Amino acid sequence: MQRRDLLTSFCTTLGAAALLAACGDKKPEAAAAPPAAPPPTGPVPPEKAYEIAAQGTGFTVGAVMAANTVYVFFDTTCPHCAHLWSASKPLLTKLKMKWMPIGLLRAQSEPQGATILIAADPAVAMEENESKVLANTGGITAAATIPDDIRAKVKANTDLFRSVGADSVPFFAWKHAKTGAFGSHAGAVDTGMLAEMIGL
Repeated sequence: MQRRDLLTSFCTTLGAAALLAACGDKKPEAAAAPPAAPPPTGPVPPEKAYEIAAQGTGFTVGAVMAANTVYVFFDTTCPHCAHLWSASKPLLTKLKMKWMPIGLLRAQSEPQGATILIAADPAVAMEENESKVLANTGGITAAATIPDDIRAKVKANTDLFRSVGADSVPFFAWKHAKTGAFGSHAGAVDTGMLAEMIGL
């Protein structure tokens, strides 16, 4: 019994720490409501997460010839996603990342994500959005007109995100550049940790 209490305490502490590095859509009042379906069993194995994420729609930055791609689900209103965007930039000479917008946190998430996808240069639009998020100025202004098929792609990304069992962003999946091992992670990391995780 003592071991179980220790494990519960550890998991609670670990969960609290994770919340500091990721944005999620769970609301306190939702926990009290009875579930309509069995609760999710948690994230899928990293190899499956990588396979699912590879189906998403997004834009690619970094080294085109890099052996592996890091797939990132992000929400345009998430400051932790903005921190990961910033942390990844020093690695882009040898790293390829595909950023896929989802509609998770706020009403403007979906239209802002779609606006980035339809931009002439999505990476420039993303930089504008993430800079504004970090400055607490709300992110990029959503386009007045967004094609239905682009909105549908953001919705499809959101479905893919949920199918990996994740509930917070950023969520990213990768294949280690040296060992070939698959990995996945929810939350922002700094440049050094990102390089270590993906094998640079």
